[in-house]
Amino acid sequence: MSSKPPPSSSPQPSILSSTTSLMALQLFSRLFTFALNQALFRLASPRAFGAASIQFELLLSTVLFLSREGVRGAVLRGGSPTLNGSSAEGKDEKASKETTKVKRTNLSFLPLLVGIPLSLVTTLVYSTFLAGEEVRAQPGFQSAVGLYALAAVLELVSEPLYNLAMAELKTSVRVRAEGLGIIFKSIVTFLVLVYDSRRGSGGEYALLAFALGQVTYSTVMLLVYVRYLGMGHLKIRKPPSVSGKSKEAGWMSYIDKDTLYLSFTMTSQSLVKHFLTEGDKVILSWFSPLQDQGGYALAVNYGSLVARIIFQPIEESLRLFFSRTLGNSSSSSGPNSDSTPTPSLTSAATTLHTLLSTQTSLSFILVTFAPPYLPILLPILLPAQYLSTSAPLVLHAWVWYIPVLAVNGGLEAFLASVAGREELNKQSRWMVGFSAIYILSAILLYRAALGDASLVFANIANLTARIIYALRFASRFFHSRGVSFPWQDALLPPISLGLTIIASTVLIQLSGWTLRANEVAAQLGRRALFAPEVLMHVGVGGVLGVACVGVWWVKEGRQEIGRMRRSKAD
Repeated sequence: MSSKPPPSSSPQPSILSSTTSLMALQLFSRLFTFALNQALFRLASPRAFGAASIQFELLLSTVLFLSREGVRGAVLRGGSPTLNGSSAEGKDEKASKETTKVKRTNLSFLPLLVGIPLSLVTTLVYSTFLAGEEVRAQPGFQSAVGLYALAAVLELVSEPLYNLAMAELKTSVRVRAEGLGIIFKSIVTFLVLVYDSRRGSGGEYALLAFALGQVTYSTVMLLVYVRYLGMGHLKIRKPPSVSGKSKEAGWMSYIDKDTLYLSFTMTSQSLVKHFLTEGDKVILSWFSPLQDQGGYALAVNYGSLVARIIFQPIEESLRLFFSRTLGNSSSSSGPNSDSTPTPSLTSAATTLHTLLSTQTSLSFILVTFAPPYLPILLPILLPAQYLSTSAPLVLHAWVWYIPVLAVNGGLEAFLASVAGREELNKQSRWMVGFSAIYILSAILLYRAALGDASLVFANIANLTARIIYALRFASRFFHSRGVSFPWQDALLPPISLGLTIIASTVLIQLSGWTLRANEVAAQLGRRALFAPEVLMHVGVGGVLGVACVGVWWVKEGRQEIGRMRRSKAD
């Protein structure tokens, strides 16, 4: 009989705190910036907003993603070796742990070394060959592109501090850094746009406003990290040697080779994954008018609020949880030599099952209530100049995209945390096929006259294929280790919830037909908030929504969360 580990050895409380802090960060920063963005969208034309949010953001994300994604994943997988071990540890063993820790920390400087030339090359290629005439013709184009490249480099400077904060679970530092960065970015962008509008220059500083905002974000984030973690971590350290003499020569003696090779594997995988993540921006940059690029960017900005506030913190915290809980588990699909499942494996399986079950049930509720009420929200939410763009159509598509995005995020967080190099290489090969699914779906749907919403539906097809792959991996992983993982049960809501959803759908339709709320909202715009027909229709949806959530909580939510807590306690 194995004894329970001491409380300090379990990462769950810290992971829960990390998730809560990240969600609080996202909620506060997004709500604050959402309020500023309402004014910002009315100050910036769709053309300027499309150039900044689609093309410049694609340039920035390409540099950051390819420079740091693989290293981040590898360093996180490697963990942070503790030096507070048993007093019986030998001096050489402690020195070896310290050496490993220093070498992994030094690897965090690789993104900056890669990012500087990469930002120069991508900026030159984009501004010279890839940017269209409509974008180049906008005032301040060259200066804005240069500022986005500078912002990328500044953000990579803080990468060692970011990895340190994540490895030591100092979530509060990251909360302050990213939260303040987002807030100051929004303020600077807004103020420059206000200045530009008062000068009556016709958008002369529009692109520069977004570029200066991005530089502000990177600068503030770096300053906050330095303030709380210190400048001492922004230099490469010489690792101590176990025997007093380094067994390796040159710069390779300063980094951990195993972690480096793993980062190469994860970076190569990121090449395809990056295209899948940013593929919509690539296709839009090539084929969609700049006006519609702005409409698409606005719709995605609204549609991704739920993903950024809830799903992204959950995914990042799950990566940390699974890496710490199962970081030493083999990714081999063969049977485990020990037929008795460990508490860590059981806890991981329960956590993943609870996540899938919760996401599925809440997703059914979302797609029940969002589509019928979105037409009422659009005239209130969107500025007048964006109603004639692709924004309304894309927002309707995003309602169906959010559930798929949520499920995929949790599953891929698990796969990225426990898969070995061979499995990651295999996933990279499959990613090529997923890219083909995305491209083919987008082309076919564009030909079917679905407009820019084609990109959202193509992403749904792509993510569905990735979900199937990740589910098969998770099923093999737990089955080979003798742990139950009935994922099929998690993909359907309870019968009682299903019946409540069906009844709610019928009642919402009857309410809409009787009160003609959508027609009233289209006629009155923002004034529809005070129309009795609209208020009654929204009230019907609110009551039914609370009923659906209540049924889910009683029949499933309470039991699932209780089961997960019991598993962690064991």
